[in-house]
Amino acid sequence: MAATRALAALAREEVPDSVMRAYGLERLRFGADYLIPKPFDPRVLLWVAPAVAWAAVGSGVAGRVIDVDEYRAQLDARLGRAREVMRGLSSRAQQESQRIVFPEGEDPRILKAARILADDGAAEPILLGDPDAIRREADDAGVTLEDITLANPRGSVHLETFAQELWERRRRKGITLREARARVLDPMYHALLMLRAGQADAVVAGVDMYYPDAMRPALEVIGAEPGRHHVSGIYMLVLPQQTFFFADCTVNIDPDAETLAEIGSATAEFVWRRLGIEPRVALLSFSNFGSVRHPFADKVQRAVALLHEREPALQADGEMQADTAVVERILTKTYPFSKLRGPANVLIFPNLDAANISYKLLDRIGGAEAIGPILVGMAQPVHVLQRGSEVNDIVNMAVIAAVDAQEHGRRSRA
Repeated sequence: MAATRALAALAREEVPDSVMRAYGLERLRFGADYLIPKPFDPRVLLWVAPAVAWAAVGSGVAGRVIDVDEYRAQLDARLGRAREVMRGLSSRAQQESQRIVFPEGEDPRILKAARILADDGAAEPILLGDPDAIRREADDAGVTLEDITLANPRGSVHLETFAQELWERRRRKGITLREARARVLDPMYHALLMLRAGQADAVVAGVDMYYPDAMRPALEVIGAEPGRHHVSGIYMLVLPQQTFFFADCTVNIDPDAETLAEIGSATAEFVWRRLGIEPRVALLSFSNFGSVRHPFADKVQRAVALLHEREPALQADGEMQADTAVVERILTKTYPFSKLRGPANVLIFPNLDAANISYKLLDRIGGAEAIGPILVGMAQPVHVLQRGSEVNDIVNMAVIAAVDAQEHGRRSRA
């Protein structure tokens, strides 16, 4: 009976994109054609097993009392290491809820992600767009809007204030006040100006935008954090036994030594401050510690020297080949002088070609689960999704944005 009730309740929930894709469907809602969850829906385990266990405890059949939440967490971990990693971040996000504004508030994927975030208490979603259009899309998607804020940029009382702010920031970059007044009607610019004004704690965007088109307003309105001149994109690659951080996968096409050093520093700071993981940074090349003399390898060497000079306590080294970085035996036996006290978990690639190709190969054929791109080096929490991201990707990025916003808030108050 407990299993039946759990299945009936699950059938009324929003169906994940991954399940619909597995069955070649674009839409699946409770009704005559969908009365019970699909067999390959991974949520079945998380709903049915805890319900049966709790019923066994309640009826006295169980031999011992169990913590249902802990049991559910154990089951969740069995579904993949990435889920375990994100569950830990979600728990942190729930401790201090953050306001996350989504410029693409009328997109059904954003609506579904916002519903999940609000239900989990991981964030307070703010959806930008025409409220009537948002409500229509939500109704079509079967999403309720309880505890989700709707905001229409065109009806905002802050338009003139935002226009003045944007004009003052960009008037020596060719923008006129008239152009600024037009741009603040754009949901992306409006969301970023809300962030600057303290009306939101983070921005998550890009589900229906090309990456450069979303990055450009972010850099114009928010820009790099003090002391930095560049921003970069990290991907978290989660494997069964370990997690790696790849950078820069999205922003800097051919970084010079100065930029590479900054990418390494910003990535290490994110991994340590936001995730609590000790970073061991390897700057990658086809050369091992001067084994090949070439301008490409020399660039990475100079970046390492800059990192050593600026952050002597940071475990960072190179230039080194990829296997040297991740195979402890090679690193410790052949290069015992390295500053790394163990295999690297942060891999800094010499250019965007190498980083982007590597993370996508690991994601598609290497058995890794990719989470990102995580934008680092920004003055305030802004994260730009890959165009076409699915609901789960949006939820993951919003959770990371919430944790990022928590840390940003703590540092601002310090």
